[in-house]
Amino acid sequence: MEDAMKLDIDKLAADMTGAIKKVLEKKWPEIGDYAEVGARNLAEALIKIEKSKLTGELDEKEAKIHLFIQKNAAGSMLLAIEGLGILAAEEAINAAFQVVKDTVNTALGFSLL
Repeated sequence: MEDAMKLDIDKLAADMTGAIKKVLEKKWPEIGDYAEVGARNLAEALIKIEKSKLTGELDEKEAKIHLFIQKNAAGSMLLAIEGLGILAAEEAINAAFQVVKDTVNTALGFSLL
């Protein structure tokens, strides 16, 4: 069935958490809880985008805008952690998306990440 959800929120969140952990390994004891929440939020956003695409609520342009907003929110959360710079936060978010890029883009049928 073509209209079935293909993304798995638990796998997305786990994969993204793992990617963030690799990038921010030295700060993981301080930021691990925040990063896990951030990864889960990003996974939820990707699931919502998939669901909205399937129901016709979002087109590709709107999906990219929604993702941009969620990415900035996750980055802001990481930046709120003392001692974590902009570049480190950006690198962590990019790593999280890179690890799920193929899965998400294939599920959506267009290049979101």
